[in-house]
Amino acid sequence: MPCDLILALDVPTREEAAPILRQLRGTLRWVKIGLQMFTAYGPNYVWEIAGMGFNIFLDLKLHDIPNTVAKAVESLAPLPIQMLTLHTAGGGEMMRAAKEAQRKHNPKLLLLGVTVLTSMDSAGLNEIGISSSSAEQVARLGGLAAEAGLRGLVCSPLEVTLLRQKLPRDMQLITPGIRPANEQGGDDQKRVMSPADAARAGSSYIVVGRPILKAGDPAAAARAILTELGSV
Repeated sequence: MPCDLILALDVPTREEAAPILRQLRGTLRWVKIGLQMFTAYGPNYVWEIAGMGFNIFLDLKLHDIPNTVAKAVESLAPLPIQMLTLHTAGGGEMMRAAKEAQRKHNPKLLLLGVTVLTSMDSAGLNEIGISSSSAEQVARLGGLAAEAGLRGLVCSPLEVTLLRQKLPRDMQLITPGIRPANEQGGDDQKRVMSPADAARAGSSYIVVGRPILKAGDPAAAARAILTELGSV
């Protein structure tokens, strides 16, 4: 199964993002817009980046009562987005409501269930009252998402092999927490893996931010990761 690259556009301002995006046009296809940039600039910014030729992964991690999440999916449906996230911890009823709204209002949109954030480990889960390990919790939430009709998940690359064994073959697995082998730690990601290892494990897409955004030549950094993926 081929694996593609998504840029996490986690920068403070559109002015900082603009030259990076210009350099990356023609090199990669996907850009992830997260809560920070969407809150700052709104739907018009989604249209702006889509107008540059990128596919859009809108990472809002919706989590609320079922009706509210369904209405949010409906409100977002006219935007030029291909992926949208919601928290699987919202439960089966919430995910089913979101799926029905997506089916009615944007049939081509891929809803992605976020399992356990890559900033959390088992100790972090225990802190909020979840005694399961991160892998066990990811498997539980992933199964719940599949039962609710979702066909995509966001998970740590460390849980991809486990999910591939338990979930339908067509489930799209999107994995943040990716670090090229020559990159050091020093950020808030705890459950990480290299691009090639994530692809070999069965990731459908990998999400990479800082190693591209902070590179002297972002396009060269993206090409290196795509080359690594292509070698798997």
